[in-house]
Amino acid sequence: MKAGINRDDLLAWFRVVDSGPFHSVSCGERIHGPTCDMGALLAAAAACTTHVEISPTLYVLPMHSAVEVAREIATLDLISGGRMNRVALGYGGREQDYAALGATFRGRYGRMDEQVATMREVWRGNEVIPGCGPIGPQGLRPEGPQLLAGAIGPKSIERCAQWADGLYAWSGNGESEELANAFALADAAWDRAGREQRPYRLGGFWYTLAEDGAQKLYDYVYQYLDIAGPEIATMMAESVSRSSSDQVLEALDNAEAAGCEEVFLVPATAELVEIEKLAELLQKRG
Repeated sequence: MKAGINRDDLLAWFRVVDSGPFHSVSCGERIHGPTCDMGALLAAAAACTTHVEISPTLYVLPMHSAVEVAREIATLDLISGGRMNRVALGYGGREQDYAALGATFRGRYGRMDEQVATMREVWRGNEVIPGCGPIGPQGLRPEGPQLLAGAIGPKSIERCAQWADGLYAWSGNGESEELANAFALADAAWDRAGREQRPYRLGGFWYTLAEDGAQKLYDYVYQYLDIAGPEIATMMAESVSRSSSDQVLEALDNAEAAGCEEVFLVPATAELVEIEKLAELLQKRG
């Protein structure tokens, strides 16, 4: 989500991530701003890597056609050789992004429930339009990948417990209490929904290991959220502090203590040092 990224930058990132102590590589979806198209970028990552999982985090599903997203996910799984194990889906909070794509912001919660059902019909090879046959490509998993809900509020998590396989919980500064509270809400919602399988726990936070990291982290978060207005952007930018090795390690400990089975670290810069230093840090942490 940085301006000025070129082909060489992307290939270098894919190479270092794939050779490091990492489990997956991800990309988020945002329409306004310099963000690359998520599907195209992850297709490139799928073709250029051999080890890490390819994890869209996340599709703002109600902005799109469910059939198109199902086809894209099946295609990414094909290109990656079956490394699309989990996909996060969310409602999104940027009405401007919906408007840019000509999608309706209102009613997105109920729409996503229906869309998930449609996607699973596509992956099973069932007809969406009677008499027209299945919609391909044929996925490597008849039921598709695990679907994680990128939800925050209790009502959203409660709703997603009906169809999701887990929760993607976000804490911008990697705070244990925030992550643990989200997972506690998910556990309770899954129980009420009669789900036998405990929800998968994915967390995420912002970080940087670049030089002058504190300022770069502040600037990145501010720019990322400036569409919400200067007050919110300033408040969030002032709340993040994971800009040194010790601070990143503390956030990782927080995520582990909160019960994360996996955690996405979202860098504040496109500098390759972000991933190189992180790889060294993780190897030392063990």
